[in-house]
Amino acid sequence: MSIRLIAGLAAVALVAMTATAALADAPNTRRLDPRAVFERSEAAVGRTTGNYILTDSKGAPLALSAYRGKPLVVSLVYTSCSSICPATTQHLISAVTEARRVFGADEFAVLTVGFDARNDTPAHMAQFAAVQGVKLDNWRFASADAGTISALLRDFGFSYAAAAGGFDHITQTTILDRTGTVYRHVYGEDFPIQVIIEPLKDVIYGTTTSFSLQGIFDRIKFICTTYDPGAGRYRIDYGLMFGSVIAAISLLMMGGFLLREWRRAARI
Repeated sequence: MSIRLIAGLAAVALVAMTATAALADAPNTRRLDPRAVFERSEAAVGRTTGNYILTDSKGAPLALSAYRGKPLVVSLVYTSCSSICPATTQHLISAVTEARRVFGADEFAVLTVGFDARNDTPAHMAQFAAVQGVKLDNWRFASADAGTISALLRDFGFSYAAAAGGFDHITQTTILDRTGTVYRHVYGEDFPIQVIIEPLKDVIYGTTTSFSLQGIFDRIKFICTTYDPGAGRYRIDYGLMFGSVIAAISLLMMGGFLLREWRRAARI
């Protein structure tokens, strides 16, 4: 059994039990089957999300398409949860803080969506953010009506079911690439930092196909941003960076030489 499958099955088994009311349009009240839930989640990878209109914690409309062009980390919670959702959010704060240090605050955004359409009002989303201590400027909180939430969760492959006093649900954080396509799911409430930083590195630096100067620098940063297990954090490996820069300059010089020789031969 793969590590990702084990993590996914473990995440499904996490149960949040503190909501005061069940979601009106909950798909079923049966216990979730961990393997089926994980398979549904993974089937969403590669799926482009729709342009849903949410309502943020200030009561303003928030179009999901507004994030196009920038990677987006999406966490799914319900605000009356007092165990799993807060713990996951606290761990995500640490992960996002490290990602901002590594990549820069403007390289990606974070969105927490409340999936309890009946109870996750703008005021409750704002209160949840305040209680959790989320103060990062690239992180917003939002919810929507039941129909919009249902469609959004289908796109994300997110499963939940009404339970006694709350919900059973998969503990899933989703990374969307610049086009709004599901790139990776991160499972569990206490995932290793590398599990979220590496796919973020992919969608920020590693997927570029540009041969511009910025594209070359992005590839160098992709190669040279490495995890230091001793320090427990990411760093730039300057040895790799220096070697990559020398290799890039050599390739450019070789390309210029070949182009010059080709033009010379064409004139003869």
